Amino acid sequence: MAIKSDISESRTTADIVKALRSGIGRVSEEVIEEIQTRIPEYARPSDELYIKVVRMAVEQAIEGFLDRIESPDAPWDPEPFRMIGKGEAAEGRNLEPLQAAMRLGARVGWRRLTEVAEPLGLSPRALYDVGEAIFVYLDQLADAAAEGFEEARARVAGELERRRGRLLDLLLSRPPAGQEAIADLARAAGWRLPKTVACVALDDQHSTRRLPPLPPDVLAGPERLLVPDPTGPGRAQSLERALRGHLAAIGPAVPLASAATSLRWAGEALELSRRGVLPRGLLRCEDHMATLVVFKDEELVSALAEVRLAPLAHLRPTQQDRLAETLLAWLRHGRGAGEVAARLHVHPQTVRYRLRQLEELYGDQLADPDIRFELEIALRARQAVMSGR
Repeated sequence: MAIKSDISESRTTADIVKALRSGIGRVSEEVIEEIQTRIPEYARPSDELYIKVVRMAVEQAIEGFLDRIESPDAPWDPEPFRMIGKGEAAEGRNLEPLQAAMRLGARVGWRRLTEVAEPLGLSPRALYDVGEAIFVYLDQLADAAAEGFEEARARVAGELERRRGRLLDLLLSRPPAGQEAIADLARAAGWRLPKTVACVALDDQHSTRRLPPLPPDVLAGPERLLVPDPTGPGRAQSLERALRGHLAAIGPAVPLASAATSLRWAGEALELSRRGVLPRGLLRCEDHMATLVVFKDEELVSALAEVRLAPLAHLRPTQQDRLAETLLAWLRHGRGAGEVAARLHVHPQTVRYRLRQLEELYGDQLADPDIRFELEIALRARQAVMSGR
């Protein structure tokens, strides 16, 4: 802002600037003293280097203001104050202490201005114009510092995100990366190494970018998450809230070194969900371990089913379904017709009739515990496939 023309004719803008420049040293010391006394973040009386940096910043701000009054149309370089904002970000502070320091500096500058006003013959209007110029300049300094602060924070956040992405890759690599490499990168990424983790596989239509904010220690990558300490207090509930409405599978909790195993199980559960074998939506592998084991080697399970379900092969499809359902319920829930009937919601006499048919078809095989175990595997696989159709 330019100083307007109603300054006393006997005094010029150059006189004002000269008078103010002569007191820069005293004003700078007063500003620094006020800042260090009233703003705890800048109170480092024993740190000579830090005090020197603060003094340079204060003097630069005052010199810059005087240059603006003297040559209001000259180009202004905001970079020094952008650097100050970057420095605040590097110190881990927000902008409140810096803004408070700027306000204190403006207050001291205004006091100094009022001291020289009378000797210079400044009219009230001219004094008002200079005061307004101080606060306009203060806003410009604050804007430049804020730009530098946000730029530095964005750069740090981007670097942190890259490190965490690299850490996630290391944790999920096969064979696993060395513990020392993982520990070094975890420190650089600001990530505490947990004892246990669980991985989440996300459907490719549900990017992590579409998820609500996740806890800061969750590592996120394309179509996958790594959750530290998944059994910790409230952890499961917060994760389920974040994933609600998404097609995803949460792997079992495993030691950190086995993170890739948790992701593999989650991926297999997600694939079974896509095929309709497991329900759609959010899955927990721990709730479907039997199905995951059964479908781990589908060719082997198919071969087993072909052998163990052969006695049913000549029946009509509806008969096969009824007898297979009854046999599985009998194997899972006991050998009493009443209990099986309750599970199937049919009359006990119907169950007894079906069990007699099964005894005729299988004979002594149903008395062999190994065959019963293999039958249950084959029937569970059959049930999962049928429910997915």
